[in-house]
Amino acid sequence: MSAEFLLGAASGIYWGDTIFYLVLFLVLVALIKHFAWGPVTSMMEKRAEKIASDIDNAEKSRAEAEKLADQRQAALKDSHVEASQIIDRAKTNGEQQKSKIIDGAHQEVTALKENAKQDIARERQDALESVKDDVAELSLAIASKVIVKNLKLEDQKALIDSYIEGLGKQNEVK
Repeated sequence: MSAEFLLGAASGIYWGDTIFYLVLFLVLVALIKHFAWGPVTSMMEKRAEKIASDIDNAEKSRAEAEKLADQRQAALKDSHVEASQIIDRAKTNGEQQKSKIIDGAHQEVTALKENAKQDIARERQDALESVKDDVAELSLAIASKVIVKNLKLEDQKALIDSYIEGLGKQNEVK
């Protein structure tokens, strides 16, 4: 076999150039693998890890946000319940105070009525005693004048009427 056949000159393919390009390609691939492939792969792995971490963090943040939203809803519901309880307690306290005020007013009115009845009874008793005293004085005065004057029946009536009028005027002045 001749050298031309081995090198491919006869068939139009230059095997020497092809082998050179193949060797050059293999060296280039080895250099890329040694110098670039490792850093690129490492960079891609770091990027993938970062993306996975970001997704995990986003999921955690979403879960925390849902948890906080649930807590806020529960707190809002609790605050509504608490506000309702406060309003109910205020109404109950208001009703109790109203009852106390009304009871106190009734007791005061009852006491005032009782005092007024006692005052009226005392005034009535004083008036009766005063009238008794006045009638007794009048009777004594009439009796003494009747005895002093032996009066006729008409004179006695006129004397009694004048004393009654005088007693009435005397009571009006008091």
